[in-house]
Amino acid sequence: MNAFHAYDIRGIYNKDFDKNDAYKIGYFLPILLDAKKILVGRDVRTSSEEIFESLSKGINDCGADVYNIGISTTPMVYYATAKHNFNASVQITASHNSKEYNGLKVSRENALPVGYDTGLNEIERMMREDEIVVKEIRGRIFDFEVKNEYIAFLKKYTSDFSNLKIAIDCSNGMAGLLIKDLLGNAPDYIYEELDGTFPNHEANPLVPENVADLKKLVTQKNSDIGIIFDGDADRVMFVDENSRFISPDLIIALMGHYFLEERGEQGAVLQDIRTSKAVGTYLEKMGATMHTWRVGRAFAAHKLREIDGIFGGELAGHYYFRDFFYSDSGMLATLIVLRIVSSLKAKGIKLSVAIDKISQYANSGEINFRIEQKKEAMEAAKEYFFENEKPTAFFDFDGYRLEFKDWWFNIRPSNTEPYLRLLAEANSEKLLSEKVNTLKEIIAKFK
Repeated sequence: MNAFHAYDIRGIYNKDFDKNDAYKIGYFLPILLDAKKILVGRDVRTSSEEIFESLSKGINDCGADVYNIGISTTPMVYYATAKHNFNASVQITASHNSKEYNGLKVSRENALPVGYDTGLNEIERMMREDEIVVKEIRGRIFDFEVKNEYIAFLKKYTSDFSNLKIAIDCSNGMAGLLIKDLLGNAPDYIYEELDGTFPNHEANPLVPENVADLKKLVTQKNSDIGIIFDGDADRVMFVDENSRFISPDLIIALMGHYFLEERGEQGAVLQDIRTSKAVGTYLEKMGATMHTWRVGRAFAAHKLREIDGIFGGELAGHYYFRDFFYSDSGMLATLIVLRIVSSLKAKGIKLSVAIDKISQYANSGEINFRIEQKKEAMEAAKEYFFENEKPTAFFDFDGYRLEFKDWWFNIRPSNTEPYLRLLAEANSEKLLSEKVNTLKEIIAKFK
């Protein structure tokens, strides 16, 4: 079995894991999380129903009950877990991966994520070493309705968006389950039908070709904003009125207009180690205290709770909220962004203008290198710049981030793919090009 990763259990179904593995995971989860009842939701992938049946049988054979919320977004599972005091939950999904993948996102009490270092490693060990003994009193499966309650919760963040022309791409993923309940028929939608085969494009908005249809729609409809969700609707990304993709980290800064200005809150805001320097520069003027941490929900949700942060986000399009049990929700992020964009338009300010005001630096975007010697390449890059330039700041979690007077870079290994990732930012395009070329030359030695 090759499906255990830093954040979740995920892989090609019937290759990296199968229904027998799902059964074993189900059996050992109640033991790991000391849970008598486990909440389970699932996406619409063709394998999700079979995984649900095997997972549930394992949970029941261990003597625990399954509370089945049926077809759901991942954040809907987070909401129900925390709101209804479940000690454990599972969302069956492979998020943004292609149709042949599936997986399980596991949470404990308060919707806190269970990553490899916080429990999945123990499940993997149990599956390998421990005996399965079916309990005399097996658990049962109960249907558990939460969709309407979750929609009511989200509606608290809606306002009058009637001044906006909105374009939305649901990627044939789980956002289509809720979006019209929240925004009605006024937006221009594409691919809102739930289809786990993802017939139009993969449900990964970080890949430019997957955003192409949304960009066309924005242009055709003269939209004020374009919105695109990933497969399980825990992530969302945006396109401005010029059909320009907005780097997701800049949306963290934009959200300051709601939390720090409209609501008048002050306190901690979380960003990941890849975040543009522009975000902190912008939010600190509003009274935020910026905290930088590791990439991924398994780390970010814990950290936001630890610092009691107001909100936070990642370059990958996850946005976390204290209001949402310190968890991430693509739908909640969407409603907050629409609220801001509507207010800006009422003042005659376009989304592109607001983003340009935030973004003051030349940014490389994430550059991927497929190499085996990831650690050696990272060390070489770090040592070169420590020797030749004096960093003003250094972070050594999730790879390295070295900051200098006029530029910075982050180099880190992917936790889910065989890549070394590089991102850099500078005060000018010329300086950025020089530094990126130097880094590429260093990394090339390890291919």
